[in-house]
Amino acid sequence: MKEVFSWLKKEPMLLLSVLAALAGLAITPPSAALLEQIDWRTLGTLLMMLCVLEGFKQENVLRPLVNLAGKLKSLVALTLFLVFGVFFSSMFVTNDVSLLIFVPLTILLLRSAGKERYILPVISLENIATIRGSLLTPFGSPQNLFLYGQASVSVWKFLLHMLPLCLLSGVLLVGFILFLYRKDLKEAAVRVDGSLLPPGKGFRRWMYLGLFALILLVIVTRTRQWPVALGIVLLAIAAADRKLFLKVDYVLLITFLCFFVFSSSIAGNAAIAAFLGRSVAGREYWWAIGLSQVISNVPASIVLYPFTENFAGLIYGVDTAGLCSLIGSLASVINYRIYVREYPGEGRRFIKTFTAVSWAFFLLVVIPGLLLSHWDFFS
Repeated sequence: MKEVFSWLKKEPMLLLSVLAALAGLAITPPSAALLEQIDWRTLGTLLMMLCVLEGFKQENVLRPLVNLAGKLKSLVALTLFLVFGVFFSSMFVTNDVSLLIFVPLTILLLRSAGKERYILPVISLENIATIRGSLLTPFGSPQNLFLYGQASVSVWKFLLHMLPLCLLSGVLLVGFILFLYRKDLKEAAVRVDGSLLPPGKGFRRWMYLGLFALILLVIVTRTRQWPVALGIVLLAIAAADRKLFLKVDYVLLITFLCFFVFSSSIAGNAAIAAFLGRSVAGREYWWAIGLSQVISNVPASIVLYPFTENFAGLIYGVDTAGLCSLIGSLASVINYRIYVREYPGEGRRFIKTFTAVSWAFFLLVVIPGLLLSHWDFFS
């Protein structure tokens, strides 16, 4: 048991999620209804992504991006490429996936270029980019996917309502990048070539690319046949590269599961549900931001939606909440996990930099988000 507790101390987000799940189960005992309310689709999609992206890493599928980035001559240009690569890709492959693709690439490039001092601020900006880029589309983040599925609104109206915050965020990101390199906007980036990532095996590379396309199809179409896709992914990897399963970051998967257990448990308690019913209506924006700091924005979306009168307030709130703290968005947990796997023992340093950069951005967008929350999605 001592070894277990010692390990949990090294995984603070996992420890927090386990404690939250246990608290939830104390409020509402486990039942079949509780199991049904857990978002198994999100968990299944995450498992597929973790497996396939570990395959990307193993087979060096990111080598073309390294070659492209190696042609950029300044750190400003390189950082714009990385941050906006996250910003735009998150609109289509979800915020979690965009970080899983670009953060390891960022660490590789800046470390190889001898610019490690910029790694933390750049991946903090990438964290903001994925939170603010993914808010544009219904499938950009798990909370958007859930709320879009619940609300009877067209995809075009959804895009229209989210566009102003997305554009504002893009402009601010450029400003933050220029501020980061303000002492020397022409600071050179050391040229990096693809030799850092030697070619992987042809068959496996194409297999992982094909599986990745399958996962994107599942996300975009919102098909109910996602368990079939999950089975295909797991069976394909088991047949071609079963050792990969030993390298997958299951801690992240367990963290997600525990937070879903917590959110489902408190929503199933009659007293808590009655309290939320009295308190949330008319205050959706601030409730979404505040509750997300306790249980993260995806579970907060699930908990608050049944008690919401102002849909815009809820969705703008949960899409802004990830800027306040690490736990505000589970995408941020992914960023944290990637960094501490590369730099063990540097978790506090990550949180310090992440919090400073994110709060600076939050203070600039929180009021515009509040003003837009009065724009009715259904008018």
